[in-house]
Parts: sequence; C-alpha cells; structure tokens
Amino acid sequence: MGGPKRIILASLLRCCLLLGLLAVPSVASATGVELRSQMQVMHQPSAPTPNAAWQWLELRDTAALRGLPADWVLHLDKIRFDQIAIIATTRAGHAYRTQLPATRLGDNWAPGGVMAFRMAPTGSEIANLRIGFEGRDDISLLRKVTALTARQADHVGDGWLILMGVFSGLLASAFVYALFAFAGERYPFHRWYLAWVATALLYGLTWTNLAALVVPALDGPAGVRLDSVLVGLVVACGCQFFLDVIERGKIPPWLRATTRAIGAITFLAGTLAADERLLNAHATDVLLNCLLTACVGLTLLGVIVAIMRGSRVVWWYLSGWAPVIAVLALRVARNFGLMGQSDLVDMGTFASMGLESLVFSLLIAGRFVSLRRERDSAEASARHMEVERETLRRAAHADFLTGLGNRAFFHDRMRALLAEDAPFTLFLLDIDFLKELNDRLGHDAGDALLQHVGSTLVALEGDHACCARIGGDEFAVLHLGTTLESTGYAERLEGIQGSVWGRQTWSGILSLSIGRADSDGTLSAAELFQRADIALYEAKKLGRGRLQSFDDRLQRQIQTRIELIETAHGSLRDGHFTLHYQPIVDVRSSSLVSVEALLRWNHPTKGLIGPAEFHPVLADMEIAPALQQHVIAMAIAELHRRPSFPGTLAVNFTAMDLRGREAAEKLLAKLAVAGVAPSSLCIEVIEGIILGKGGTEPAEALRTLHSAGVRIALDDFGTGYASLLHLKEIPVNTLKIDKSFVAGLLVAGDESEEIVRAVLALGHGLRKSVVAEGVETMAQLLRLRELGCDLAQGYLFGRPSPAFPSYTSIQVAA
Repeated sequence: MGGPKRIILASLLRCCLLLGLLAVPSVASATGVELRSQMQVMHQPSAPTPNAAWQWLELRDTAALRGLPADWVLHLDKIRFDQIAIIATTRAGHAYRTQLPATRLGDNWAPGGVMAFRMAPTGSEIANLRIGFEGRDDISLLRKVTALTARQADHVGDGWLILMGVFSGLLASAFVYALFAFAGERYPFHRWYLAWVATALLYGLTWTNLAALVVPALDGPAGVRLDSVLVGLVVACGCQFFLDVIERGKIPPWLRATTRAIGAITFLAGTLAADERLLNAHATDVLLNCLLTACVGLTLLGVIVAIMRGSRVVWWYLSGWAPVIAVLALRVARNFGLMGQSDLVDMGTFASMGLESLVFSLLIAGRFVSLRRERDSAEASARHMEVERETLRRAAHADFLTGLGNRAFFHDRMRALLAEDAPFTLFLLDIDFLKELNDRLGHDAGDALLQHVGSTLVALEGDHACCARIGGDEFAVLHLGTTLESTGYAERLEGIQGSVWGRQTWSGILSLSIGRADSDGTLSAAELFQRADIALYEAKKLGRGRLQSFDDRLQRQIQTRIELIETAHGSLRDGHFTLHYQPIVDVRSSSLVSVEALLRWNHPTKGLIGPAEFHPVLADMEIAPALQQHVIAMAIAELHRRPSFPGTLAVNFTAMDLRGREAAEKLLAKLAVAGVAPSSLCIEVIEGIILGKGGTEPAEALRTLHSAGVRIALDDFGTGYASLLHLKEIPVNTLKIDKSFVAGLLVAGDESEEIVRAVLALGHGLRKSVVAEGVETMAQLLRLRELGCDLAQGYLFGRPSPAFPSYTSIQVAA
C-alpha cells in the first residue's frame, strides 16, 4: 500500500500548492467587504415601482462601505430573474439607480460567476443600498454580495482568469489526449471519461462567466439554468466513470446499481431545475445538494469496498478524486449555510477538477495499458485455444495410427456429399486375417499392415477420393464421380490384391475383402452404408480377397432379410420357434451322454427351417437378444422337466449372452429359480465369440459360469487359426471337431485324419473330452473308435427331433 499512499499524498500536496498559487493574488489583496449577511429583506418597497413580484434586499447600516473610493464594484451571485435593480441613496438624498432586464446585462459580469456593477459615489456618501429582483428565483439563493475597490476587483478577476486558464488547458488537453491517443479503442469507462471532461469543461466556463465571451447571453440567468443541467451531468458522468473504471467484481452489484440510479436521478433533477416553473427554485437547490451528497457518499463507499477487495485501480482513482471530495464537501456545507461565503471554495472546486482530469488521464492511460495487456493475453489465449481446438478437431477426425480420417470424419464427409447431391461410390474394406497376424507375430506387425494399407489407399485416392479408417481392420473410401469413373478406381483397388508388403522382419501377402455401393441420390447415409456392408459380407462369404458390388441379388437378400425379421417378431410372439434335440453318444458304447438343443423355426410359409436359413434373424440386434433368451428359457424348462436326466443339455450361446460377469450371474440365477443344477447345462461357443470384437467380456462370463459348474464346449474347433493359443484363456471342458474334418476322414489324399488325430491328442493331453460332429456312417464311427475319439454326434445316431431322447443306449442306423 506504500506506493498508492505516496501517490495520494503527492497529489494532495500538488493540489494545495496549485490552490495556494492561484489564490494568493485574490486572497492577499482582494478580500473585499462581505455585505450579504448585513442585508435585510424588504417587503413592498416604493422603488423602483411598487410590485409584489419584486424581492428586495436592503443595507441600512452602510458603515462597512465607508472605506470604498468612488467607482467601487459590487459583486453579486448569478441567480435567475426577469429584471434587476440596484439603488444607492446618498446622504444628500441623491439616488443612483441601475435597472436592467435579464437579457441585457451588457458588461455587468466578471470572472468567478458573479454579476459586477460599478457604483459611482464613494462608500462614505451612501446612506442606503437596495438590491431588487423581479420574478423567478428565491432571493435566499443570492449568497454572495461583496463590495470591492476597482483594484481589488481586477485582482479577483485576474486570479480567476489564471485559474480557469489552467483549468481549461488541463481539461482540453486531457480530452484531446483521451480522444486521439486511444482513438481505436472505446471501452465504456473511456466514453464516460470523455463525457465527464467535456461536461466539466463546459460547466467551468459557464459557471465562471467565461463562456459569455463567446455567448454573451450566458452571463446571467441563462447561464444559471445551463449550470443546473451541467452540474447534474457532471455528477452522473463521474459516477458512471467510477463504476466502469474499477475492475470487475470489486464493487458489489447492489452498490453499482444504486450508484448508477442516484447518478441518473441527479442529472434528471438538474434538468428539471433549469426551469423554475416546473419546480420551486429553492426546493431544486436543496434536492441537488442532497443528491450530490448521496453520490459522493456512495462513491466513497464504493472506494472503501474496492480497497477491501484488493483493487489496484481505485488508488489512482482516489488520488484524483480526494481533493474533489474535500472541496465538494465544503461547497455543500456552504450551500446549506453551515459556513460562510468564500471564493477559495469555488476556486478550489475548479482547481481540484483540473487536477482530477490530469490524474484521470494518467489513470486512463494506465488502465488502457492494463486492458491492452489483458486483451493481448486474452487474444493469445484465444489463439492458443483455437489452435488447441483445431488440433482436437483434427484429432477427433483423424486416426492416430494411419493418419487417415476416422469414423467421425467419414460419416461427416458422407453426409456432406449426400447433402450436395454429388455422385459418389462407397467402398468398405476389411483386411483379411489381421487377427491371425496379430496372434502370430504380435500387434506391432498388425499395426505395420494397417499403416501399409493406409498409405496404399492414400497413394490411390488422388483428388477424387478420401479415405478413412473406421474400425480395427476396416477402411472406407468415398470416391467422387460417376459409376463409370468409380469402376476405374475399383480396378485399381483390385490391383493391390495379392501384393507383397513388408516392414523390417515382417512380410506378407495383402488380402482385402471389399464391398462397393453406388449412391443413386435417393439413399440415406445409413442405407448406403448398409448396402456396402452387405456387399463386404458377401465378399467374405465368397472366400475373401475380392471386391463385391451391391447388386440386384444382394438387394433381394436385403428384402428377404427384412421379411424374415418382420415375420420373426410375430413367430416369436406366437411360439413358432422351438428346440429340436440331437443326441451325443459315447463312441465305444453308443450310450447317451449329452443332448444338443438346436433351434428350429416353424415358418408360416417355408415350413420347418434351421438357423442357416434364418441367419439374418440371428444377426438382427433388435430381435436376436429376445430370441436367444427364448432359447435359454426353453432349455432350462426342459431340464426342469427332467430332473433325473444324467447327462447335459448343450445350448449354443452368442456373444450377446456372454456380456461379462453380470450376464453369467443372471443365467445362474435363472437356473437356481428353476431348480436346475448348473452341471446339467453345457454352453457351446465358437472361437469367434472368444476371439472376436467383444473384448474380454465373453471369457469373463465363461469363467464365472465354469466356476459355478456349467460345462463349456468349444464348437467347430480347428477351423480357426488362433484356437490353440486361446485354449488357456477360457475354461473349456469339451472340444468339438468340425464336421468338415469328419467328412474327409476316409477320403484318399485328404489330410483331415491328421487334423483329427492332432485335435484328439491335444484334447486328451489337456484332459478335455472330444466330440466328433457330423458322423453319418459306420466307417466314420469305427475309424473314430480306432483313433480314440470319446464322443460323437451326427445323423448316424439320430437327426434333430422335437422329442427329447429318453433312452440310454442309442440304436445306430444301418
């Protein structure tokens, strides 16, 4: 606080020095004779004319005038009137009369806000002095009546001219400086400062009569009326400036609002006071002084609060405002009659206002510097945030590994093309065998392959295509142009099939499954993507490493899929989905060991069909979960009806039934409610569920179920490359050899027997039972016995039937 306090003390000393320099000439040699307190109010005088509209003051005891020489000067306050009359009666009975209308005062004014009248007789000759005013103001507002010699009057005028010269120079300079030095920037406090300086300058020139040099009419009542408006405006602008220059948050909202309101009311009161016909002149004078006191009080309160809240600007403000507050307090006290009339109070008012303009100019400059720094910092921060936003936007639309666009970028771009109604073709690409590569060589090798595909697509795209990586091994290309132009691009895509890729110690043959769909201007983004996805699925189904376009055949498949799904909803509700049961037997004794529950659909028009024919229903995310829960419920109900069944009932599960521990616990709860032992249920899963995109949830669910006693069978074992590596990740009880290996068991030159032999060795080595699927002939069964297979399942032992096998020994078909 030392710095701000020193600033305030230095400013106060400068103010006092300035006041002293300006006041010395007038105070030392121009004190004059104060007459107002010695004058009495007269009622109905006889001169100049008897008129109730006139108000008179009379000096009966003229002893105070005796030392005045001839041509002495009488100074009077400016007040509002229609006519003024001054009558000096000599001891010899001669009367000196001056009577002027308000509009023709001529040269009867002087600097310092007074009317000046020269009196011919010496002071000792005057026996009686009367001053009268016709109309308008209350005569009590005439607070100054002073008699001076001509020399004294000149000294007073010179003092005022010096003061107002400095005052006008300071305010004019401050105005020009603030107007042009910061011409490119207009903060609210800057505008209020300019308004305050301009108003204060005009008020000072008008109040002191110097404006009469330019506008003679302002030397009398017209100047008084303008003063009323200007003083209200000066106060209002000062309040607004104070509120806006102090930092945000340093003044409470309620105090800010109150100060603004009182400032506005002060200006309104000053405007109303300009016309004494609207409000009594004495009442408006009291009101203005009260409002001025309230504004000063609220400002001081705001200063105190701002200091307590750590404002730095307030110290500069206070250094300029403190002298003004002090002088205004003296002026209000004088106006309320609490102290006598003194020119020093009026001179101090304008001296302090000049000082205030100087300090505020420095404050404005400092505040602008501060705000510029804040603005520059804010702009730098905004630029930094914009860079960060752009970086985040790019990151949000870019794939970190390949540098291509990501799924969000792809969908935004496709929607934009559809909105533009531009012809384009969508290609969806899947990298074949990426998971196998990750399992064999590690994810670094897989990442290298992804980067190779990304760079290859970028090299192919040119100016008419944009690429994106939309999933783990999935890419999308939007090729702009007609169908014919996109066909050329499709040929280039097919040209990279089978190409050799490599990085460091990794190498391989590139294989891509590609689906293509052309935009025809009528499809939505979802419909177009679905078409390309169906074409991609078809490419995979046909053997991978190829490009498949969406065509009429696939369109019919879509229609069939839609019809199947629509029909499935009703069939599920009506109970047309049922379970058929196929026995699983011991290879050596042909005794029943287990039963597999297989889903069948009694279709309204197609009759009884298996999952291969209604696969789209099982893949639909809306009905498939409900259908799978229906299967589980039927299987549990069947086990509940057969509490003495010694074997297990095997049910095929999908990934959606194995979503973590919670799904497993729900299934165990259902078994408990039905009174079925967990060991009576066998869950069959394919390795794609465990190794697919479901993450660790299926393995977690299977571990939970296995711990509770549920048996786990791995179906179609041997058809996936990574099966051996993942056997340790899930608690498998049984391996099921895929029927394709059993079918080739006795075929000359086929290597199926070696695979069967290897799987049996692996299963027995891991202490797991092995089931051979698709056994249809006695020769296959006998060979399986010779190889040491444990269990078998197939048409040789019975086709799937709605009747649950109830015998323990299966009759082998001839």
